Amino acid sequence: MKTPGIIFDLDGTLVDSVYQHVAAWNETLRTARLQIAQWRIHRAIGMSGSLFLPKLLRDEGHRHSQSLIRRLEASHQKHFDKVIRHIAPLPGAGELLRLLERQSVPFAIATSGDARQTKRLLARIPNRPECPILTADDVESAKPAPDLFNLAAQKLEREPEDCFVVGDSVWDVLAARRMKAAAVALRTGGFNDHELEGSGAYRVYADLRELADSLEQLGLSR
Repeated sequence: MKTPGIIFDLDGTLVDSVYQHVAAWNETLRTARLQIAQWRIHRAIGMSGSLFLPKLLRDEGHRHSQSLIRRLEASHQKHFDKVIRHIAPLPGAGELLRLLERQSVPFAIATSGDARQTKRLLARIPNRPECPILTADDVESAKPAPDLFNLAAQKLEREPEDCFVVGDSVWDVLAARRMKAAAVALRTGGFNDHELEGSGAYRVYADLRELADSLEQLGLSR
C-alpha cells in the first residue's frame, strides 16, 4: 500500500506571512481610497484577490470592475514584495519537511500565489527538501476551488483520498473537502478550532511542531 501524500499550503502554513498579506492589502485599498476593516481582509486571506475582492468591495458599498480588481492585485503584489525579505518560516517548517523526506513520505506545496512570489517565499525556508511546487499560474481556478490540490495529488501520484492537505485557513479546508482529501488544519493563520472544525477539518493542531509530534495519528509513523 502506498504511503499517503501530504500537500502543504504555503502562506500561514509554512511561512509566517498572513499578517503581511493583510497589511499589504490594507495599504493597497487605503491608497485606492477604499476603506475596509483589516479584520475583514484577514478573513479572506487564503483566497486569491480576484475571488474575494468583488464580494468585499460589494459588501462595503463600493463599485468595482475587472480592471479595478487587476489594478488592486498588482498593487498588493508590489506592497507584499517589499516585505518578503523580512518573512520568517513558521517554527518547525524545515524540520518537518526534512523529517518527511527521511521517512519517504511524499509531499508537495500548493499555493494561491504566483510562481515568482512563491519562489521568493520558499527561499525563506532554509535547507528545504525538493518537492513538487504548484502555484496559481498552474491552474485556472484558485482556492477554495480544489484545482491546486488536485494537481498536487497528481504530481505525487496519489488519489485525492490518499492525501492529507495541511493548511491554515477555512479556504484550505474547504478545498481539501471538495477534492475528498482529509484536511489537517493549523491555527497559525488566525482561525480557531471551532471555525476550522466547522469547515470540515479532520484534525486541528496548534502549529507544525505539534503536527510533527502527531504524525502517528495520521498513520505516518514518526
